[in-house]
Amino acid sequence: MSLSSGTRLGSYQVIALIGAGGMGEVYRARDTRLNRDVALKVLPEVFARDVQRMARFEREAKLLASLNHPNIAAIYGLEESGPIRALVMELVEGPTVAERIAGGRIPVDEALPIARQVADAVEYAHEHNVMHRDLKPANIKVTAEGVVKVLDFGLAKALSDEPTDADMSNSPTLSMAATRQGVILGTAAYMSPEQARGKKVDRRTDVWAFGCVLYEMLTGKQAFHGEDVTEILAAVVMKEPAFDALPTNTPPAIQTLLRRCLRKDRRERLPDAGAARIEIQEALSAPATAGPVAAARGKSRERLAWAAAAVLLMALALGAFMYFRRTPAESFPTRFVMFPPEGWTFAPGGRAAQGGFHPIAVSPDGRRVAFVAANAQGQNSLWVRPLDSLETIALRGTEGAWSPFWSPDSRFLAFFAAGKLKRIEIPVGPATTICDIPAGLLGSGHWRPDDSILFWVTGVPGQERTQDRTSETQVVSASGGRPMPAPASASTRMSLLPDGRHFFEVMQPDANAATRNAVIRSFESADQKLAIERVDTAPVLYSQGHVLFLRDSALLAQPFDARRLEVTGDAVVVAGDTSHGSLTPGSGVISVSDNGVLVYRTNPAPVDSRLSWFDRSGRQIGVLAEDGAYAGIELAPDGSRAAVSVINRTGGTQNLWLYDVMRAGVRTRLTTESGDAPVWSPDGSRVAYIARGEAGQSRMSEKATGGTEAEQVLIEDPYNYQPTSWSRDGRFVLVTKNSSSRSPVSTTGDLLALPLAGDRKLLPILESPSIESNARFSPDGRWVAFQSDETGRAEVYVMAFPGAGPKLPISSGGGSAPRWRRDGREIFYLAPDNRLMAAAVTINGGRVEVGAVRALFEVRPGGGGGSFYDVSADGQRFLINTANQEAAPSPITIVMNWAAGLRK
Repeated sequence: MSLSSGTRLGSYQVIALIGAGGMGEVYRARDTRLNRDVALKVLPEVFARDVQRMARFEREAKLLASLNHPNIAAIYGLEESGPIRALVMELVEGPTVAERIAGGRIPVDEALPIARQVADAVEYAHEHNVMHRDLKPANIKVTAEGVVKVLDFGLAKALSDEPTDADMSNSPTLSMAATRQGVILGTAAYMSPEQARGKKVDRRTDVWAFGCVLYEMLTGKQAFHGEDVTEILAAVVMKEPAFDALPTNTPPAIQTLLRRCLRKDRRERLPDAGAARIEIQEALSAPATAGPVAAARGKSRERLAWAAAAVLLMALALGAFMYFRRTPAESFPTRFVMFPPEGWTFAPGGRAAQGGFHPIAVSPDGRRVAFVAANAQGQNSLWVRPLDSLETIALRGTEGAWSPFWSPDSRFLAFFAAGKLKRIEIPVGPATTICDIPAGLLGSGHWRPDDSILFWVTGVPGQERTQDRTSETQVVSASGGRPMPAPASASTRMSLLPDGRHFFEVMQPDANAATRNAVIRSFESADQKLAIERVDTAPVLYSQGHVLFLRDSALLAQPFDARRLEVTGDAVVVAGDTSHGSLTPGSGVISVSDNGVLVYRTNPAPVDSRLSWFDRSGRQIGVLAEDGAYAGIELAPDGSRAAVSVINRTGGTQNLWLYDVMRAGVRTRLTTESGDAPVWSPDGSRVAYIARGEAGQSRMSEKATGGTEAEQVLIEDPYNYQPTSWSRDGRFVLVTKNSSSRSPVSTTGDLLALPLAGDRKLLPILESPSIESNARFSPDGRWVAFQSDETGRAEVYVMAFPGAGPKLPISSGGGSAPRWRRDGREIFYLAPDNRLMAAAVTINGGRVEVGAVRALFEVRPGGGGGSFYDVSADGQRFLINTANQEAAPSPITIVMNWAAGLRK
């Protein structure tokens, strides 16, 4: 029964016929409930009318729907409407392998990645007790991204008119020949000899068919062919493929693999698809070698090889005897550095950076280092450096990636990008989606030995942010699927122990504690065990019988018994002392392999900066303060003074100073204990800022700019609130809520307003999973300009205050650190290439209109984040905290055999 366009089957609306065959007609349809296109396989009427057959089909379809693998086309469900029975399937775009072969043989370097993915799919299905039984080029599609999708898995059995394996073991086509005329020739060519003889089949039948498909891809011809079914089946049973038709550049290992897949006697055949996958993977990773010609020449040298082997064996035996008698040489670590690819920079760690929390990951086998790097436009991508090579490999399809992590077998690399959790096989790819990620994703993922992936989220759509942590950690199959809440919740500061059941987590003992400890927790209970006291916020890692952790920005190692889950000795400094530089707590730039490869990045050497004046052309027209260490700056409303955060590099403290703009070098101290992120009141009489205590606690305070009035605390800070702007009428201070380990849920980048009258209850302006920051009131106080990373990179937006209405984008191509001109006619911001931009804006009643956007000049920020500059009231002069020189790039340090360097 053919269906016309517009026909509805339940919630599915038919769009067009896209294929037909013995197993039914296939239509493109629209799922009106989920707003996605699907494939509807409408079963032949002879099947749909058979009640017993449909009952068996539904039982088999439930098993097939449980298959969840990136290379298997998914089955979503069954749909029936009157006499019509349809299977709802994943719609796979792209040509079939049969269509590819119709244009000629597929080159070896393209055919092998396809075959590897097919073998992976067959292996997975076999592990779940599902055989394909009708594997052929027409049932294999390749998407535009190079992802293979195997179609119709198990449908041959599901649609059988016989309930037993024994009777179904001959060709799925031949067993249903009455209803499948026209496809017999295509299927018979891929039948195994046992299928052709009508004998019972097992997974080795799929191995045979896989060999037929691989042979046909490489040669462009079927391995077994004939003018009719009888001749084809005779060839299957009696003849051998023409292996000399294989391309000369076919790797010898692949030639051997084909012969083993196509053995007539299944007892001598390759036992499973997993073995085929491994052979193909090794062939892809191995250097190119000669094909059949080299093999033929090898035979003529066989005798010489045997003689040489005998001599070599004797030499090896003697060498081994001498080797084991010698005194063992002292083991020592090997240390070297790696710089980013030309034109790229290493992405920093930490939540505020586009690189995410963890921009570096060494594979468990210690052979490769994956890292996130950003180009000149600020776009992230994943790269891999094999440690036995001088070349760094860019991974295609990883744009916007952050927080990479490896599978336990070092075969796959998982990462987050574009609102999805993805994985890519190294080095062949391509990247495939594991799942969509819930709103509010933070941190990193962990690939467990049972092939499940844990990742940390701040909340789940539809759930309120509360102190209930049960929904924060999600778990999903590494093969793909729907993420579910994990049995035990953890955070971004967790790392797995070797048993896969326990993990380290960095936590505060209580909400008021100034320090953090590393505790051991389990996915099986709520108990926790103290492991190490006083650690920084970076993850605690296990390797080589030691636990590695940060304390006071130094990396330490302490002996650890992974069986008893306790430390057994004293901690020793590994990196972060004066010889190696310090490491930033919470930066996530530390990774270690199971076999002793340590990877980390230290902080770059500090670069002095100066406070300089520039005009709109970028010409320096004055200096407010000479060389020093400065952070955030803001000009007073009348332009007469500048509040500047000055860093004391000896003690590491920051305090606020007020600089006289008219008299360069003249300054007065505002704070005596701590001060950063200054914001002026509209009359210039007060400054709001962040203050930090000795134990690291922070608070938001304000202080009068004249006299000796004491600091007034605005917010005692469990959430690390930061002021960013003071409204012209003096009623509100804009505030960014940053992440804090003391918050019930570690969120970051929400915008709020603090009323300075009444109960001073914070008003939410914009709360979202994205990072919003650097918010600034418009001169009339009715609008807020801010930056957000909701698109995957920072852009500048404007929205009405107090938060009503949509966001209007100001920048395109990236933007941060917005500032208004005093008359509200321009918004300035920083582009990713460090050019200062000026966007003309017009405010008409309840609307903001964006005009021309043009580049002013390139700057070199010297520190202070989004507060590294400010603008004069007329928009003609810019006070910029300018670095005196480009900061030297901080390389990645790689230490081989790191544990051998521990001081006893």
